[in-house]
Amino acid sequence: MNPSAEWLKLQQEMRSQGFTDEQVLAAMESTPRHCFVPSRFRERAYENRPLPIACGQTISQPSVVAIMTQVLEVESHHKVLEVGTGSGYQAAILSRIARRVYTIERHQKLYLGAREAFRTLRLSNITAVHGDGTLGMKEQAPFDRIIVTAAAEDPPATVLEQLVVGGVMVLPVGQTDDIQRLIKLVMTDDGPHYEELNFVRFVPLVDGIPVSPSE
Repeated sequence: MNPSAEWLKLQQEMRSQGFTDEQVLAAMESTPRHCFVPSRFRERAYENRPLPIACGQTISQPSVVAIMTQVLEVESHHKVLEVGTGSGYQAAILSRIARRVYTIERHQKLYLGAREAFRTLRLSNITAVHGDGTLGMKEQAPFDRIIVTAAAEDPPATVLEQLVVGGVMVLPVGQTDDIQRLIKLVMTDDGPHYEELNFVRFVPLVDGIPVSPSE
């Protein structure tokens, strides 16, 4: 596998689909996706598709990561919270743009794997935590931007409370795998303002922490 050549093909595919946010593309180019997928899938790391990772989870397809990052409208001075670290790929891309990224993962195996990937890539502005993402990270709140990488029926109230006025939250919302929409939420003085975006498909947002650390 030649990561540079594979990335070029993926970038051309996303550009042909109309994605042209240069800041996000630059962040993705400098973040090798093959470092975040299991070894058996590394030859497919630069295909525009989700791939399985540990604990029954997935790494989102690159075009979805690109869209969510673009919609989040991250700026260099922002502090970002990610609920659902997963492989760590989304947090790594955000770290190329934001001042600081805090990411929380309920599966210990995923948390440890993502933390190691961050260290390998020397992404020192990411703080990864093993915990219940539905509770957010009150000790670091408020956040300028929040991204949730699992689907819920509604934005988690506790997490929403940690968003600053003027801040943006992006998350998939839907009751089933077949009916999910990407939502952009902007917090105003009068409360949250919602905008529905693309149809998507994510694993469900679950509270608590699994009992088995090997899960």
